[in-house]
Amino acid sequence: MSILVCGSFAFDTIMVFPDRFRNHILPDKIHMLNVSFMVPAMRREFGGCAGNIAYNLAGIGGDVVPMGTVGEDFVPYAQWMDSLGISRRHVTVVPGAYTAQAFITTDVDDNQITAFHPGAMSEAHRNKVVDAQGVTLGIVSPDGRAGMIQHAKEFAEAGIPFVFDPGQGLPMFTSAELLSFIDEAAYVCVNDYEAQLLASKTGLSVKEIATRTRALIVTKGAGGSQIHIDGKTHDVPVVKAQRVIDPTGCGDAYRAGLLFGLSRGLDWETCGRLGALLGAMKIGQAGTQNHALDPEQFSERFRETFGYRY
Repeated sequence: MSILVCGSFAFDTIMVFPDRFRNHILPDKIHMLNVSFMVPAMRREFGGCAGNIAYNLAGIGGDVVPMGTVGEDFVPYAQWMDSLGISRRHVTVVPGAYTAQAFITTDVDDNQITAFHPGAMSEAHRNKVVDAQGVTLGIVSPDGRAGMIQHAKEFAEAGIPFVFDPGQGLPMFTSAELLSFIDEAAYVCVNDYEAQLLASKTGLSVKEIATRTRALIVTKGAGGSQIHIDGKTHDVPVVKAQRVIDPTGCGDAYRAGLLFGLSRGLDWETCGRLGALLGAMKIGQAGTQNHALDPEQFSERFRETFGYRY
């Protein structure tokens, strides 16, 4: 069962400022801000929702096909995907564009200043769901606005069940557009903040959203996750991480576990547990694609954690 993952690919440039921003910003001069921060520590990571979800799915043995638009600078990321055996058939290079880029500077208090350039991501609508053959499950994750609308419509028209995962792209859409996404999708997956924002923008309660889709999945970080289905709520506890290093990308890891379980027809509690375990493994490494994954080892760790095999 091939899983089509529609979403972004991005380079994340992460810098650490060994001081506090507030020590270098004069409150009475905020209207004419001109500051520079020396960042001796820097790393560049492969990221983006489609890239992160595909990495996790491939790592546990899922049949994944990512779809996205990238720039001419994508070469090192492409080599990384090739080394992992992840398909690039539907990763389209946009001439003259950069791959989406996030530049994140963090100070010693974990305050962050981020600049994001969407680049080729804005051309996501160039890709068509119908061009991917043998797909039986999909996800529309954060991407270019037009691309997300188009891909959701194409999944629905093709009769392919998909997860709607608006993420940080949620504010881009109107109430009517969000209602269309909900009605077209088989499943909706959001974090707890996004669930409240989705409810506010659509005028629906969380329970009402759940009635308009097969399942509503709400992740709550350290609070685990909840799966609302058929008028019932399944509580999935968080998996205790061996160490906590970096939460960035945990949501994408959870979604990969969810998709893996759905592709295998597993029960909802097991689907949620797969996501929870992947999230716990990811949080132990800096970056979104640096945690080691192996299908057999993951299966064994699941058995050790939950007492049964999926």
